[in-house]
Amino acid sequence: MRGEPQKRISPKALKVWRLHGVMQAVVLALVVACVIVLSMIFDWPVWIMASAIGVLLLFIYIMIFFLPTIRWKRWRYEVREQEIELQRGFIFVKRTLVPMVRVQHVDTVQGPILKRYDLSTITISTAATVHEIPALDTGEADELRHSISLLARVAEDDV
Repeated sequence: MRGEPQKRISPKALKVWRLHGVMQAVVLALVVACVIVLSMIFDWPVWIMASAIGVLLLFIYIMIFFLPTIRWKRWRYEVREQEIELQRGFIFVKRTLVPMVRVQHVDTVQGPILKRYDLSTITISTAATVHEIPALDTGEADELRHSISLLARVAEDDV
């Protein structure tokens, strides 16, 4: 039996995931601000405002600092001649093997935030589902996409 996959995604993924956390926190902060204003208008108990602020602070810590770090540390992948292995998860670690003979096509995806940090996500499509390797350096993602494409063609020719 093989050990866990060894390749990691780019450390720049931390910045991207933290930025996503900041955007989510801003939305929650607006909701909390509305709760505070409503509490003042309708003279609600102080614990409602305190709870809303507490939830916001906990959310900020989890989404900006804790989860991105854990997610980056846990995300691993490995591309082999016969298969692609993906590993992710914090409490429940999920390991996926994608046989090369099942790969139908491979894409790279790059939204505006990923583009800002020169990152791309690889999507690997099979008949059943789509698998992703997130936040790779764009050059590495292009090479990996080409490599998987070649290995998938060779695997199909062997069938």
